[in-house]
Amino acid sequence: RVVPCADDAEDARPLVSCGQPVETTLIVHPETRQPVSSGEIGEIWLAGPSVARGYWNRPHETEQTFGPPPFLRTGDLGFLLDGELFVTGRIKDLIIIDGANHYPQDIERTVDASHAALDAADCAAFSIEIDGREALIIAAGVPTAFRAQLAAIHQAIRTAVAQQHDLRIHDLRLVKRGAIPKTASGKVQRRACRDAYLAQELRALP
Repeated sequence: RVVPCADDAEDARPLVSCGQPVETTLIVHPETRQPVSSGEIGEIWLAGPSVARGYWNRPHETEQTFGPPPFLRTGDLGFLLDGELFVTGRIKDLIIIDGANHYPQDIERTVDASHAALDAADCAAFSIEIDGREALIIAAGVPTAFRAQLAAIHQAIRTAVAQQHDLRIHDLRLVKRGAIPKTASGKVQRRACRDAYLAQELRALP
């Protein structure tokens, strides 16, 4: 849920509006496909002249990506407030542990602030399933100059994530700087990082 709070609240998170949507916009529960109540975060659905009808000769993909006509399921999470649209994250990146939602970018910012060696732009937080439950995995790049401080960096990250998010890290993988998969524009590819981790291709620093 979205709860307005004082600017100096300890748990406040500033969010920047995308402005007033040009297209028809619904905020929908991604599983039930029903509009959510005011103040709730859901999937952003769009409809308008710029939205296609579907994929050519690909009915399954069309059903998955396009909601009931004429809406497009964006895959983005967000909410509407005073007629303005706020985006909070991507459904595919959302980490759900013990029924609680956690945005990876929030965890990555916590990692960034935990030690001088770390940078949120070279860190990926994601989850994997272990024995039917989701477990948190964090991969973070460490510059060569800080290789002697790996134990201290490990401890700093685990402590910060536990204090800020009440989460236990199942596996913390410190890797060489630049090993985290990114797009051509420099955005962290969390799904690619997860795939590399599962394929045992994300090697930890010795």
